[in-house]
Amino acid sequence: MTGRFVIHLPVVANDLLSAQRLARVVAHWTHVLPQTDPGGTTISAEDDQNVHHWVFCDRLLTGGRRCLLRPDHDGECSRRRGWR
Repeated sequence: MTGRFVIHLPVVANDLLSAQRLARVVAHWTHVLPQTDPGGTTISAEDDQNVHHWVFCDRLLTGGRRCLLRPDHDGECSRRRGWR
């Protein structure tokens, strides 16, 4: 055990695209808190919480931070927001 705990905060959306958009907004807002890892945000269906969908690209950048682009983006990874 790592001695760390993860907070699961249920937020409801009507479809996958809406859930991803809302998760991006919430994740970007929480970046002001040093305890958060917005790049590690995932979403899942309420009735199938074992299947997670990445909200951001899963690749780690130099320094251990994550790419902030969509999971299926083209080109190189970036810390710049590319979700609009």
